[in-house]
Amino acid sequence: MTDPEFKTIIEPFRIKSVEPIRFTTRVEREALLEAAGYNLFLLHAADVLIDLLTDSGTGAMSSEQWAGMMRGDESYAGSPSFYRFEEAVRGITGLRHVLPTHQGRAAERILCSVALSKGDVVVSNTLFDTTRANVESAGAIGLDLPIPEGREPATLHPFKGNIDLEALERALRGGKVRLVILTVTNNSGGGQPVSMENLREASRLSRAHGVPFFIDCCRYAENAYFIKLRERGYEDKTPLEIAREMFSHADGATMSAKKDGMANIGGFLAMNDEALAEKARNLLILTEGFPTYGGLAGYDLEALAVGLREALHEPYLQYRLRSVEYLGERLTEAGIPIVQPPGGHAVYLDARAFLPHVPASEYPAWALSLVLYLVGGIRSVEIGSVMFGRQPDGSEKPAAMELVRLAFPRRTYTQSHLDYVAEVLQHVAGIKERIRGVRMVQAPEVLRHFTARFVPAHGALF
Repeated sequence: MTDPEFKTIIEPFRIKSVEPIRFTTRVEREALLEAAGYNLFLLHAADVLIDLLTDSGTGAMSSEQWAGMMRGDESYAGSPSFYRFEEAVRGITGLRHVLPTHQGRAAERILCSVALSKGDVVVSNTLFDTTRANVESAGAIGLDLPIPEGREPATLHPFKGNIDLEALERALRGGKVRLVILTVTNNSGGGQPVSMENLREASRLSRAHGVPFFIDCCRYAENAYFIKLRERGYEDKTPLEIAREMFSHADGATMSAKKDGMANIGGFLAMNDEALAEKARNLLILTEGFPTYGGLAGYDLEALAVGLREALHEPYLQYRLRSVEYLGERLTEAGIPIVQPPGGHAVYLDARAFLPHVPASEYPAWALSLVLYLVGGIRSVEIGSVMFGRQPDGSEKPAAMELVRLAFPRRTYTQSHLDYVAEVLQHVAGIKERIRGVRMVQAPEVLRHFTARFVPAHGALF
């Protein structure tokens, strides 16, 4: 006799420790926004009710991770904590050379420094902000080649994170491509997954032209589970088996392990090329630390060794993807435009469709993110013309999409928190015609969204 099947997908964990959150008033939030230069990055976290700014390093760690941290060994060289971390990375990726870093952008910086020269081209389905910044810092050019459906928020496609293979082959024939990086899942494209078929073919094309093929694997486990759910032939495979197959097509990988490493800090650079690994290792020693700690404490390495494996647990992945899907369904039912289908780690609001009256020059996605905080204390992040509008030559160009990302920290919020987010967004939808844009008054040259300052373009946000 089999167990009955129930539709409700519960959190596959019990809550052992809680942290209070502070409720602020509308008047307080108005003052806080003004003091922060209308930049949500510059708010104090204590002034945020529901923090969906990022899923990076903001999740709750498991009892096994905390237990692992207690045996963290802080030896400068040759710590057993490193070897447990290395074993976990190799067990999933199969890559030979594993270099720990304090976070993903450090891995990106090292890779770009040792693999790229001025004028080189790096091709991707979509480079995320720090990856693009590190590519350009090396004097190279980042070229995004998502499939056409990947730039159409409302279009349904099971693998909108795929790279355009025909465009990739044309770029490779040009002779200037020195690196191909496939981002899984495709964060800038709405958290959309990449199919195994697409990954396999992109790898084949890259290797046929002698170009290293790397995976930005921040959310490798979520991508593996999407493959299991959506790609024929993988229904009966485990997420670990799928992940291993994904990495079998790669020459290397970068990872911010603050995502599917399920920990608060850490990352890695891994590869098979021994000569390139030696260059990377020497730069790691110069800028991050000895190769067996790479800027991390031993207890961080222990937490990552456990978290990398826990991210592949099927009940967890089912719960995580369903949580995102649930909020996406609530918003779609209310007529709020989002990137469809919902991604693996976040719901992405389509600000261009939501606020068609706000011109790109007044940053509609940025304005919408501010309104969510002002109305309901929710912090999100813009992925639009503030993040991606400035070109390498200093000119301005509207981003391909104007998105607001609601990223879910892992194992942190419950369904009632998501119901609250949906309620706030429904209220904002009722006043959307009154929302106005913002004007940028101060910004750095690189990664300006982190510290830029703004003012309402018309005296008030609405």
